[in-house]
Amino acid sequence: MKKQFAVIGLGRFGGSICRELMENGMEVLAMDKDEDRVNEFASIATQAVIADTTDESVLKSLGVRNFDHVIVAIGDDIQSSILTTLILKEVGVNHITVKAQNDYHEKVLRKIGADHVVHPERDMGKRIAHYIVSNNVLDYLELSDEYSIVEIKVNDRLAGRTLLELDVRARYGINIVAIKRGTEINVSPAAEDPFCKDDILIVIGADSDINRFEKKVME
Repeated sequence: MKKQFAVIGLGRFGGSICRELMENGMEVLAMDKDEDRVNEFASIATQAVIADTTDESVLKSLGVRNFDHVIVAIGDDIQSSILTTLILKEVGVNHITVKAQNDYHEKVLRKIGADHVVHPERDMGKRIAHYIVSNNVLDYLELSDEYSIVEIKVNDRLAGRTLLELDVRARYGINIVAIKRGTEINVSPAAEDPFCKDDILIVIGADSDINRFEKKVME
């Protein structure tokens, strides 16, 4: 069965989530107070409605408690974001992801029961910073304050070397969990197979260890 999602707030963040979910074959109820935004998504989402989500009766009438996952992507109105999240929790929504404006907002959201809190602007800023300070890092995903997954492109220095030779787990405390070569992804690379230039290594570990690996091996 298709999973059912509700997206509340159809700005850039919520709108992009709505589009991506639809492209992946999900059912999406799109909601916003702004009529123009709702009209924009009427032909994109499964259903698009004008709704004040700080009104519990409105959310109940839309049957939000039956959705698998609700994403609260309300823009700058922190009060509406908090109140909407609180109501969703009280009506029994199983999984709630909320966009936070700042750390204080996140603390409140977590206290009232948000399952997942995201900082899209802050997190994207970190990803871009990692990209522009390193010639080798293609992408960066923060797992926690100290751990990340990064995509590292094999350069001339690394080409021809092997997992066995590098022994990254023992030397740097990181793991190379997969290797991308063109359109192929090898999730169990052989220890003795040499890397090719432009291979992409999927690396997981502590930020400090990944940085140490980059400096010692890649530069």
